[in-house]
Amino acid sequence: MADPDLDDLNRRMNGAVEALSHEFAGLRTGRASIGLLEPVMVDIYGAQMPLNQVGTIGVPEPRMLTVQVWDKSAVASVEKAIRSSGLGLNPSADGQLLRVPIPELTEERRLEMAKIAHKYAEQARVAVRNVRRDGMDTLKKMEKDGELSEDDHHLWGDEIQQLTDQVIAKIDQILAAKDEEIKQV
Repeated sequence: MADPDLDDLNRRMNGAVEALSHEFAGLRTGRASIGLLEPVMVDIYGAQMPLNQVGTIGVPEPRMLTVQVWDKSAVASVEKAIRSSGLGLNPSADGQLLRVPIPELTEERRLEMAKIAHKYAEQARVAVRNVRRDGMDTLKKMEKDGELSEDDHHLWGDEIQQLTDQVIAKIDQILAAKDEEIKQV
């Protein structure tokens, strides 16, 4: 008898957690973080390129980011990309160095960020539940094909549910930490 691939399900569920962590890195909290500018795409050389492939992002102060643009002709494009990123940032150019001050978040903006964080977390939970559903469907098919007994089906189903509960608890934990970070003044 073949066993369902729990390692694959675990890998896919943890992939949703990784994606959530990446999404959270781009959420502004009032403190400077390199992850804040990572999702910014720059329209340069006739293509869309990630900001970290056009320059070096640094954090010289807690409320300031800098972008050292490698190509002098790309400074205007990088500045425009940061302004139009929807992050509410206003960079100023100093030669090939862009200074990006991080403004204080208003209470309204904090609540908006918290809502966005909750939306990202719910998307991750849905992705985990979809992986669980795939695993359960595999169990049903294996039982139908005679590869798995009914008792084994229930045992494996409990294992998959336990794995799902662990990953969703991890998502909730990450969300609580991000929520706390966003609401911190």
